[in-house]
Parts: sequence; structure tokens; C-alpha cells
Amino acid sequence: MRLPRAAVRHFEHHLRRQYQRPLQAVQTQSRYLESFSASSSRGAASRSSSWWTGRSYGTVSAADLEFGQPVHETHPHILKAGEITPGITAQEYADRRAQLAFSLPENGVAVLAAADLKYRSGAVFYAHRQESNFLYLTGFLEQDALAVIQRTGPALHDYLFHLFCRPKDARAEQWSGPWSGLQAAEDIFNADAAGDIHQLETLLPPLLRGASRIYTDSPLTQNHNPTPLGTILRSLPTSPLQPLINQQRAIKSPAEIANMRHAGRVSGRAITSAMRRAWTLEKDLQSFLEYEFTKHGCSGPAYVPVVAGGSRGCMIHYVQNTAALAPGSMVLVDAGGEYGTYITDITRTWPVDGKFTPAQKDLYEAVLRVQRMGVSLCRANAGMTLDQIHRATEAGLREQLTQLGFDLSGDAMDVLFPHHVGHYVGLDVHDVPGYGRCVPLRKGHCVTVEPGVYVPDDERFPAHFRGLAVRIEDSVCVDADSPFILTTEAVKEVDDIEALRS
Repeated sequence: MRLPRAAVRHFEHHLRRQYQRPLQAVQTQSRYLESFSASSSRGAASRSSSWWTGRSYGTVSAADLEFGQPVHETHPHILKAGEITPGITAQEYADRRAQLAFSLPENGVAVLAAADLKYRSGAVFYAHRQESNFLYLTGFLEQDALAVIQRTGPALHDYLFHLFCRPKDARAEQWSGPWSGLQAAEDIFNADAAGDIHQLETLLPPLLRGASRIYTDSPLTQNHNPTPLGTILRSLPTSPLQPLINQQRAIKSPAEIANMRHAGRVSGRAITSAMRRAWTLEKDLQSFLEYEFTKHGCSGPAYVPVVAGGSRGCMIHYVQNTAALAPGSMVLVDAGGEYGTYITDITRTWPVDGKFTPAQKDLYEAVLRVQRMGVSLCRANAGMTLDQIHRATEAGLREQLTQLGFDLSGDAMDVLFPHHVGHYVGLDVHDVPGYGRCVPLRKGHCVTVEPGVYVPDDERFPAHFRGLAVRIEDSVCVDADSPFILTTEAVKEVDDIEALRS
């Protein structure tokens, strides 16, 4: 790993005394590039070989430097050698770029912009969260960046990767915290070339000459005026990138599944631990779960959780989480943690007092039977789509509710079960937006199965069920002949839930 120029200047004075001459360059001891060059057919490390010819070097550990995100040398407690983000190696990111480039037409170019920093109010900003497609292809977590992936030939690895980002700036970083800079874009993130994002209008057009088509989802207009990128691309043929990358992202790699399994394990244990305790306030339960997620290895919650006591559970996305939990009621919790930006999505419903009333138990077990059936269909050899699993779930709920005495005439099922049974999960809670639920599930698809029944205070329905809400949700990875449940540590059998408080 070569040092950014600002860091070279920082160490020049220190090393001049030893070498008695100005420092021309500094080579760091990085295992990122070494491990990548050893395994990648593209040989990104070859760019560094000329640095050794006819020059004198000092060495300094990358652990002494600051980057815009964790790297193994500075954060070995977070990243293993060779990883760019938790669980995902430099090689996997390179393979993703190769696969995307291979899906482009001859001389096609993909252009992806990093997410902007979002402001909460005034100068107060939210924690930056990278745009998912940009993250999937680069592992680069900073704002103010643009990735360009060019197909250059017929073979799988015939492509070039350009990364435009912010150059190192000691004065700006004093205020904002460190960022990685142009040299790290090449040495850590394995860009074939890096450029200053502030010179995009000059540097990008030459890269796009001869492109057969530009694939991008970045906004090209804003308030009816062209964006800076839109100005550059205004005379070039463009197409949406999302349909191409959705096909790729929808099937998860073993490393992605391992990340989601870790998030599911931690989150499931946290929810089971919460069931053991008596809670009187929704906010206290929410705080406990978020603390447990972080304490046990997740980066934090994957989404704003639902902690809904009593009839508030009938509101699908109730997130105020400010009310008291009444004795004798149930609490519906939809919460999950995030690991390496991969999420888990879990919902459990349990009695605040630790023991179900007869009506609560009857409704809960009805939903649980149907949920188990839906999970069992998440296997490739079933040949089913999410839409088909939804229809099977709706039919199962109809049968169960009829047995409980519900009148399901008219629009009753739309009232009691108003949402789809599942969605894709991955880097996003609702992953690969635009990827249809009509696609037959294949090995590597990751989905949720979450039937629910929400009984309003309506005279059409049995009085002892009114105001009850039950949803049971697991994240599931589709395998060839069986489902792989990612969230199994969150207990859901009635006997198991009640035993936690006995």
C-alpha cells in the first residue's frame, strides 16, 4: 500500500535524518494488495512494481495512517486480512465488477455515484450510508465518489475500474475526519486508476469516448435542470443499470449469506433474551434490543424497529415506540441487526406477562402453522415464486381463521392480512427494488416469510380476538432442497416462549 502524498510529506522530515536525502516515496506494509494480487487474474498489484525501480524507500505500517473507513491494518478487530468490508474480500468485489462488466454489451460502461450526505436539520447530518449498488461493486464507503466500470473485451475479466473520489486534504479532514484519498483508491480498493472527483467534468468525458452505451441510475436532471453528471452524459446513449445489477445482487454468495446468518444469529438471540424479561415501556424494549445488537457484533439496527404493544400491533409500521405495555397484552416486535451492511429481518409476537391467554394462543398458533408452511416452500426444488407462496399463505390463513370462527366474506382477508407475505433481503431490507416477486426462487435467493393477522375493533370479527395482532417473520435463504433459516435463534413455539419466563 503506497502512502498518500500528504502522508509522505508528513513522514519526510522524520525519515530524512535517517536517509540523509529527501524521501521520494514510502511503501507501506499492506496485506490488502498482496493478497489480492496473489489471487486475482487481473493482477492489480502489478501497478506498484515500478515504484521499486531505481528508488530508495522507507517503510511505515499502514496501521499508523488514517483512512475513510476501517481497513485490516487499522481495524484488525473488525476486518480480516484481505477484506474490504466485514466478510467481503477484495477478490469478491473484483469478481462482482467482472460479472457486471461481462453483462454489458461490447464497449458498454456502467457509471455509479456514491450516496450524498443527508442532513437532519441545519448543519446536523445523518450518519452516511452508502448507495447499495455502489457499495456492492466497490466496498468504498465514502461520499463524493463516482465509479466507472468499462467492458474492454470479450473475456470475463476484460474491464477497467476507475474510481473518482476526494484527494487527501489535511485541513478539511481536521474538521470532517479522515478520508482515504486517491492513492488508497488504487492500493486498497483496487481501482485501475483514480481521479479527483472535483475534476470530473475534465476527467470523465475521455473515458466515455467510444462507449456503445452508458448504464446508470444516477440522477441526470434535478428540478428540470441537468445535474453535473447529466451535463457530461447529455449527448450519450444511456440505459438504466438497475435491471442488470438486480439480476446479480439477487443471488447471494456464500460470504453474503454468512454475513446475514451472523446478523440473524445475533438478532435472534437478542430477541429471545428480551422475551425473558418483563417490560413496561416500548422504548425500553427497543433500547435493549439495539444495545444487544451492537454489543454482540452487529453495527447497529438494520432499520427503525417496530415495538408495538396491544392493538398498536395492528398498525403495520408503527415505529413511535413510546407507549406503555399493558399487562395481559401482547407485544409485536419487528427488529433486526446489520452486519457488514447486510441485514436481517425478524418479527416475533409474545405476551407481555410471559403467558398467552387462550384467545392469544389460538390466534398465534394459527399464524405460526401457516408461517411454518411458507418457510418450507423456500427451496429451489419447489419451483415457487414469492407471489405463489403468498397465495398459499393466504389460503392457509383463510382455513385457520375459518376454524377460529371468523366470517371471511367480502374484503375480510384484505383487512386481516393486508400485506404481502415476503420480500427479498440483503444489503437492503427490501432488497433489489424492481426485482419481481414472480421469479421462481433459486438457490441463493434470500427472502422473508412473514404472515400476519391484525384484528381491528370490528363487529364482523369474534369479540375475543378484536385488538389482537400477530406477525411471525423469519429471514430465509433458499437452498436446493430445503430452506436455510437465518434467524432460528429467535424462538417462536408457544412452549418455548412461555418457558423463558417460567
